[in-house]
Amino acid sequence: MKRIITILSIAVTLVICLPAAVMAVEAEKERRHEVIVVGAGIAGLSAAWELAQKGVDVTVIEMQPLFGGTATMSEGAICIVGTPEQARAGVLDAPQTAFEDFMTYGWDESGPGPDAEWVRYYTNESRREIYDWLVGLGVRFQKDVILMPGNSVPRWHKVIGKGRGLVEPIYRGCKRSNKVTFHYRFKAVSLIRAGSGRITGVRTQRLKDGVIIDFLAPVTILATGGFQGNMEMVRRYWSGQQFFPERLLIGAGINATGAGHEMAQAVGARLINMSYQWNYSTGLPSPSDVSDCRGLNGFCQQSIWVNRSGRRFVNESQDTKATFSEVLKQPGGTYWAIFDHAARGTFFISGWRRESVESEIFDNPRKPHFVKSSPTLRGLAREAHLPPQTLDDTVRRWNAMVTAGSDTDFGRIGCCRTPWSDPSRIQQSPFYAVQFFPLTRKSMGGVAIDRSCRVLDTSGRPIFGLYAAGELTGLAGVNGKASLEGTFLGASILTGRAAGRAAAAAWLGRNKPVASD
Repeated sequence: MKRIITILSIAVTLVICLPAAVMAVEAEKERRHEVIVVGAGIAGLSAAWELAQKGVDVTVIEMQPLFGGTATMSEGAICIVGTPEQARAGVLDAPQTAFEDFMTYGWDESGPGPDAEWVRYYTNESRREIYDWLVGLGVRFQKDVILMPGNSVPRWHKVIGKGRGLVEPIYRGCKRSNKVTFHYRFKAVSLIRAGSGRITGVRTQRLKDGVIIDFLAPVTILATGGFQGNMEMVRRYWSGQQFFPERLLIGAGINATGAGHEMAQAVGARLINMSYQWNYSTGLPSPSDVSDCRGLNGFCQQSIWVNRSGRRFVNESQDTKATFSEVLKQPGGTYWAIFDHAARGTFFISGWRRESVESEIFDNPRKPHFVKSSPTLRGLAREAHLPPQTLDDTVRRWNAMVTAGSDTDFGRIGCCRTPWSDPSRIQQSPFYAVQFFPLTRKSMGGVAIDRSCRVLDTSGRPIFGLYAAGELTGLAGVNGKASLEGTFLGASILTGRAAGRAAAAAWLGRNKPVASD
């Protein structure tokens, strides 16, 4: 009898508690918030910070276990106009000068150039919206400002601590506000749309257990990054003006899968300029990638580039706008960078510290297959399967042109004021050959937005409740068909802050354009 009573007691307890348990599960599947930001990269963090300053409670959904996105693997260098560093270096710069550089470099007769309004906003406001803001958050810049191709004056400002030195202070600013909550390892699956067409939230999948959870809010900002990590999308939108390479390494961030593009397009968003892909000619196979598909951005300033025939084929000091198409024309779409021991110290991998370059590339006991070295040039040629006599002749000719101070083949020596155009002779043993391939990197096309970062549908009308920022938007078109280096991080911050302000205004009941302030 006692046992029966015990069983009945347990049964009654279960009956009483079961509805509560079911209700708890149901509640877990739906969460309500003020504003949702999808993506904890630099654009999403900038938007979240801006919202928090306006007193808005922000929920940030991130697929990875950490914040930062693609920006953390960058050099943390930004194109900025009119900074104290420029003034100390005697650099005379002005928004109008920068505007003309942006518009000229990004223009191409085959399609639309840069968005003039967003370019004007960037060049006018980069000092206040980017530099002053970052310094106020604790970001520190190096003293030297570097001249990069396409700029008439030096504007490339490197952050101390590279990508992490840039992103972490923004993240700390979000955390200090106590208004931003991060939900890591949640994958955004789709946008939730009301019968009126308004976006009311995001459906997500919690990756630890696969549970579907709806995050609901009247305002959503997509900051999911580009699509250069999705090879199917890269192929689909590849420009018909270029060969598709025999081997194309993936050099975008792990989150750059185009998920935001697909979610936005599913609710009627317009995609623009998707063939504007900023891919690099300096792709180095990643030593840690077992799939052999991912790559790093690397180069040696003092190297010359030779094809499989052992001959130079391009002015190496130019940026990817000029070199990428030339690399695609080479046999196999690949080349070898040739340099000597004196130049080894200039070998660079984006986002890496110097000691990592040495230990993983040159001093690694299991030296990567794409790195060759030899005491002699002919021995190096044999290691890299290049014609020994041709490579020897190529290097001898190069050394003679350096001595003469004129590159009569491709015009590199003294062509501009970048470090690449002031090369040295290749003569100090041992000699090195490193093989490079084309590399996907950044998206300059994406979801169409207006000046307040509202996502536009195929008719050009705003999709209510939906905003976008960063690389998802093709950086608001500030680059056109060619990017001045440093504008990706800069435009991500700029559009992130603009989207945050506009979303805050929408939440607080105002309707005020932001990018034209």
